[in-house]
Amino acid sequence: MAAPPLRSAPRTRPAASRTRPAPAGKMAPRRERFRLQAPLCSFEPAEPPLPALSCLCCCSTLRRVAGPELPGLKMAASRWTLAAGLLTRLQTTAPARQMSASAPLAQKTPRSLWKLGRLNHVAIAVPDLKKATALYRDVLGAQVSNTVPLPEHGVYTVFVELGNTKLELLHPLGDKSPIAGFLQKNRAGGLHHICIEVDNITEAIGELKEKKIRVLSEEPKIGAHGKPVVFLHPKDCDGVLVELEQV
Repeated sequence: MAAPPLRSAPRTRPAASRTRPAPAGKMAPRRERFRLQAPLCSFEPAEPPLPALSCLCCCSTLRRVAGPELPGLKMAASRWTLAAGLLTRLQTTAPARQMSASAPLAQKTPRSLWKLGRLNHVAIAVPDLKKATALYRDVLGAQVSNTVPLPEHGVYTVFVELGNTKLELLHPLGDKSPIAGFLQKNRAGGLHHICIEVDNITEAIGELKEKKIRVLSEEPKIGAHGKPVVFLHPKDCDGVLVELEQV
């Protein structure tokens, strides 16, 4: 018996040939454009912050192009939206926590019970009190006071009135006058001390002692103006003898 003749299988077009390319000058159908662009979203980026935003843009573009025919696109977009939201919360809350942890605590400094005032006078030691008085009164035309002896301090004083302060001319009184020792080292005389006003000399002495500033007398003495005064050691005041006077 003769074998039946072999029939050839029906010819089928390759899968690739089923899709006709779009003619030149025309856009491909919506489904064809999706097939060409869909693999762009098939990967997951390694760094979430920036690729997350770019992938969301890409998914939005594909959604506008392909319409509702993208099965997994909505789920992918939702996942990237959740990741972007978590990243935004971390970026906004982390600096606030760091600032609150590193903010230093406010420290209150104790307020001083006394206050330094204006410059009261500048004292000048002179070897000849009459000559120095005549210089400021007759030559310079300043108003000067009478000579006032201060035995407790061992000096004669004459005050020269100026517009914003005073000059105090000092001359030795007695053998133990501190001005005598000053004039032995400075024959022509010179600047002896400056006087600054304070509102509470007792509190000033106590606080300065705590700050290791030496005071030349334990208690204030009455000065030329009839007010309590005290002197600070020049070695603790940058080489300047400072007098504090309560006003």
